[in-house]
Amino acid sequence: MDRRTFNATLALSLASALLASVTSVSAAQTAVNAGKEKCYGISLAGQNDCAAGPGTSCAGTSKVDYQGDAWKLVPTGTCTTIVTPKGTGSLTPLKRS
Repeated sequence: MDRRTFNATLALSLASALLASVTSVSAAQTAVNAGKEKCYGISLAGQNDCAAGPGTSCAGTSKVDYQGDAWKLVPTGTCTTIVTPKGTGSLTPLKRS
C-alpha cells in the first residue's frame, strides 16, 4: 500500500469513527428526551434548558424568571398546565421578557 492510499484510508477511518460517535450521542440524547416537550416561559433565571434569545448561548443563560423565549423540557402533555406568576407554559415562544 502506498503512502497516499494509506493516508486516504486512515482519514476515511477517522471520519467514519467520528460520524459513528456523533450519531450514537445523538441517538442517546433522543432516547433521554423521549416523552418530553419544550415548554417556554416556565424556567427560573439561569435554569433554562435552551433557547434564551439573542446574545445567549443556550442552557442556563436566561436572564429573568419565566423568560418567554427560554424553554425547559417537561413531560409531554404537561406544559400548558404549568402555572407561573406570569401565566401558563407555552409550546411556542412567548412575547415577554
